[in-house]
Amino acid sequence: MHLTEKFLSFTLLGSEWVLWVLIILSIISIAIMIERAFYFATHRVDAAPLADELRRLIRKGDLEGARKRLKDTNTVEEAVAAAGLAEAERGVEAAGEAMLATKATERLKLERNLAVLGTLGNNTPFIGLFGTVLGIIKASHDLTASQAGGGQAANAVMAGVFEALVATAIGLLVAIPAVVAFNVFNRRVRATMSGVDALAHAILGEMSGSAHDKAGGKKAQLAEVK
Repeated sequence: MHLTEKFLSFTLLGSEWVLWVLIILSIISIAIMIERAFYFATHRVDAAPLADELRRLIRKGDLEGARKRLKDTNTVEEAVAAAGLAEAERGVEAAGEAMLATKATERLKLERNLAVLGTLGNNTPFIGLFGTVLGIIKASHDLTASQAGGGQAANAVMAGVFEALVATAIGLLVAIPAVVAFNVFNRRVRATMSGVDALAHAILGEMSGSAHDKAGGKKAQLAEVK
């Protein structure tokens, strides 16, 4: 059997198996969208009030109180802030590096499975188009092999073409929600990261100010001693 004949025998399977692939991909896409929506809904906090509260505690020198405020939390903002406060005694630079490391780790949690969603959104139309091409090839082959009358043969091939076009429609039906969800979740990731940056800078700024105040107080005490 020639290579062309092998490929032809494969294409004559039609588009039905492609439809099953698209159905499986749609289930995966919906599952990811539900999981991500639930994650973002249960892992959110208003960063601005949190930053004000932590600044107030740090300004009073109550680092332990600030740490207790962030104990048993599950949001990215609070995890990053907790990492910085855990290294507060080692200085502003150490706290900043700890927050950067935690931010990178937490971002991976936010972006989990989004690459899969983006891939589905970009490629399922092509899978559907592939199914349509297979269906048209099969319909054309059936028309050639048919021994029925011209009208019946034409009706048979048109029915095959209509069935093949369903694959393209299903591919678009899977892709459009996936693309919309991907963009929405990506925007949520960017918004969360902006809140994390603002919170981290607020904490580092307050820690830096507290460190300068302590240094100034020590210098004043030494001056009085002299």
